[in-house]
Amino acid sequence: DTPGCTTEACSFRDDIYKIRELNAKIVGISTDDIESHEKFAKKYSLPFPLLSDKDALVAKSYGSAVRVGPFKMAKRHSFIISPAGKIAMIYRRVNPNTHS
Repeated sequence: DTPGCTTEACSFRDDIYKIRELNAKIVGISTDDIESHEKFAKKYSLPFPLLSDKDALVAKSYGSAVRVGPFKMAKRHSFIISPAGKIAMIYRRVNPNTHS
């Protein structure tokens, strides 16, 4: 668990009712593996799925991939995707404390 990820995920958890009122859904994606996502989601009672992008292919396709030494990671970005599957908004400067 990292402080930023934990803070952001728990904020979205705590604000899930607001998001559902908008008829929206949350999906978290990171380069962590499925097992770590399952543990993290259970530990923090997250009411939304966490998807594994182990090879950073999704991150790369959204312009969010970054390499830190030998590790492939994703920048902390958020995307609002319309019902038609189009990107409606991108948040590239995310403050985990206030983002949700």
